[in-house]
Amino acid sequence: MSGKIIMSGTTGTLNYKDLLKRAKSEIPATASSGERFQIPEPDLIAEGKSSVLRNFLDISERLRRDPQHLLQYLLRELGTPGTIEGRRVVFKSKLNPMQMTERLKEYSDTYVICSECGRPDTRMTKEGRILVLECEACGAKRPVHVKKTVKPEEVTGLKEGVVLEVTIQDMGSRGDGVARIDRYIIYVPGAQKGATVKVRIGKMSGTIAFANIVP
Repeated sequence: MSGKIIMSGTTGTLNYKDLLKRAKSEIPATASSGERFQIPEPDLIAEGKSSVLRNFLDISERLRRDPQHLLQYLLRELGTPGTIEGRRVVFKSKLNPMQMTERLKEYSDTYVICSECGRPDTRMTKEGRILVLECEACGAKRPVHVKKTVKPEEVTGLKEGVVLEVTIQDMGSRGDGVARIDRYIIYVPGAQKGATVKVRIGKMSGTIAFANIVP
């Protein structure tokens, strides 16, 4: 085999490497390789009554989104004020890593990941009054569907003092059972994973609730 391909209708020849080089040059450049996209794990620490996300700008850069856009989303979803200080954000309430990880994933699913090819190589544009996510990898477009923010008092049965049944889905780092209602996380001391228990909602802070098992 000579390693050359004769192009029909042309006077010259192109070898395989030339054809491959030409094909690659016509593929649109993307911002990520083919490996599985991962958001950096939030580096969240407590400072008194505040929580500090020390790698906030690292996360923003990985998502390729404006830091202010990401910050406003987190403040709204976490129900707390906060400010950018250098490469970190200081939230004026106590938060936990699980809570932060879930909010970042929701942001990524809504504002970053292409629903067609699953790649993060997207950019946000506006078509009239509609925010659109456009994929630079596959060319797909979709409107950004922003879910309505739900306040604690708007969630049926979730407010301080209410008794309700919950199913323990996970275990917290301190051994407490973890249940979820809508986007709220409920910590239940003494509950085991998989159990359905009756609890009384105690103190609530943002999207976090603490409850005790009712005998």
